[in-house]
Amino acid sequence: MSKKVVLSGARPTGSLHIGNYLGAVQNWVKLQDEYDCFFFIADWHALTTGYEDTESYKSNIDEVVIDLYASGLDPDKCTIFLQSSLKEHAELHLLFSMITPLSWLERCPTYKDQLVQMADKDIRTYGFLGYPCLQAADILIYKADYVPVGEDQLPHVEMTREIARRFNFIYKEKVFPEPEPLLTEAKVLPGLDGRKMSKSYNNTIALKDRGEVLRKKVMSMITDPARIKKDDPGHPEICTVFAYHKIFNKEEVEQIECDCKAGNIGCVACKKNLHIKLEAVLKPIHERRDEIEANPQMVRDIIAAGNKKAKAIITKTMADVRKAMNIDWE
Repeated sequence: MSKKVVLSGARPTGSLHIGNYLGAVQNWVKLQDEYDCFFFIADWHALTTGYEDTESYKSNIDEVVIDLYASGLDPDKCTIFLQSSLKEHAELHLLFSMITPLSWLERCPTYKDQLVQMADKDIRTYGFLGYPCLQAADILIYKADYVPVGEDQLPHVEMTREIARRFNFIYKEKVFPEPEPLLTEAKVLPGLDGRKMSKSYNNTIALKDRGEVLRKKVMSMITDPARIKKDDPGHPEICTVFAYHKIFNKEEVEQIECDCKAGNIGCVACKKNLHIKLEAVLKPIHERRDEIEANPQMVRDIIAAGNKKAKAIITKTMADVRKAMNIDWE
């Protein structure tokens, strides 16, 4: 039997951070051994909120490819490709936009939330409102069986399923399967300042951070504000550093919690310990990063090979779509 198809993507808005790794990429590395995986650089999606600033557009694409490779994605095991290189994505997006009710798009929870969260940006555009159609096209054009997501992304998968059902119903042919969500265990890390980790807050640890850069970031982390002196009892449950120890230093976390509450360990020592652990966790990623950075052509080769494989699949899908819609005039 052929493997089930999994599809997901990453927006190229800069280097991936450790939160991206825990929330998605680490899971992708595992999935590539079990499924026929397609992971794409969602550069058109990046434009939905970043259309005004494209100065770093190309370099950001390279950075994400490097980070995905460094994190353990193997181009021999999975397909890594660039969304904008495959114009069929745009064609299917256009066709889906013809049949998708406006009310479906307006009720999308992410749309409403981001209008509030990004009030400083002019994102009341057709492209931003209609991005679920593009997302559905990205998934359905590969006839994906599964989409790895966290619980907060379930509405997006359901929207894709609804679009697939509507297309199949209108054109009386089951062109598209209805993809299932592949729930990813949530591992949420706070940013350096205790808020949600986000590039817009400038509070991230990038996967490429190492040496003095990494040390300074760890040492800048917000800890328990009530601790004034080193031997003051701490409250690890509200400490950013302890949140990282729980994920990256599980063998010592109980002792650290006890020592913190008893005032037996200071915040500086705790941060130094975390820095050592993070260096060890990131070392394999840095080594693979060194490998691909020493040979920049690898980025182009990975994308070219992925685009070629993806193209063969979506060419057939679009032929099925045009035939079902009776628009295959040629």
